[in-house]
Amino acid sequence: MANVKILTDSSVQLTSAEIDQYQITVVPLTVAIDGKQYIDGHDITRQEFADEMLSSTNFPKTSQPPIGRFLDAFNQLGEDGSEILAITLTKGLSGTVDAARQAAELSDAKVTVIDSGSTDRGMAFQVIEAAKMAQKGAQMSELVAKVQEIVNNMELYVCIPHPENIIKGGRLGKVAASLTSLLNIDVVVQVKNNKLSIARKGRGVKVIKRFVAETLSRIETDSDRISEVGMSYVSDKTFPEQIAQELQQKCPNVKPFIELTSPIIMTHTGEGAFAIIFYRQ
Repeated sequence: MANVKILTDSSVQLTSAEIDQYQITVVPLTVAIDGKQYIDGHDITRQEFADEMLSSTNFPKTSQPPIGRFLDAFNQLGEDGSEILAITLTKGLSGTVDAARQAAELSDAKVTVIDSGSTDRGMAFQVIEAAKMAQKGAQMSELVAKVQEIVNNMELYVCIPHPENIIKGGRLGKVAASLTSLLNIDVVVQVKNNKLSIARKGRGVKVIKRFVAETLSRIETDSDRISEVGMSYVSDKTFPEQIAQELQQKCPNVKPFIELTSPIIMTHTGEGAFAIIFYRQ
């Protein structure tokens, strides 16, 4: 039995096989669309949410897990005396980390909460590596150091051809003001240090294609240090699959990972968005 158990939230991009293999606990967020509220991954699947979002007349909403949901999970995991490492969605997108920290203070278990500074497959990189180390008996301090190393060497970009959702959601803060009169532009957003910033913007899909080409060139340069590139999408995986094919031609040793993203990220990024996520070992 591992001395440390790993917990994360449902914005993470993990396969069911990975969750089982590494014994990861996933605490769900809540999503609402057209007046209906769902527990992410329990009442609605990712594909079902994507379909509803695209036909919805209203902007979807997300809610962090209630403190009690984290508290129950912490207490259950800690019953046998295990420590718990909780790795959560960046505060730049949600207050989930605050709910986890409040629950940790109330729990009888010994809990360490880390803001991943990321989400999706970027968070999964941290969760999987921590879980692997925990299964080998690593101590909490070693896990925290490894997670921080990954955070420091990670790049996460979201290509957004329709920025309405991310502007309405307010996650770009004051930067969004410069976009409100230019809703027909394409935007590339970087998630770094718990903040969202605009890495590229301009009219037409060429802006995104040019950015992708530059990013693939950097990945190719560092391919000996990069083992996987995560690509998550909202409604169309055509472009991510094209990127994956090009990536495999240029960097045969780098594995592309492509999956539909979570309702949490769909809500903030909108139709047609996709992410490119990687870290250097």
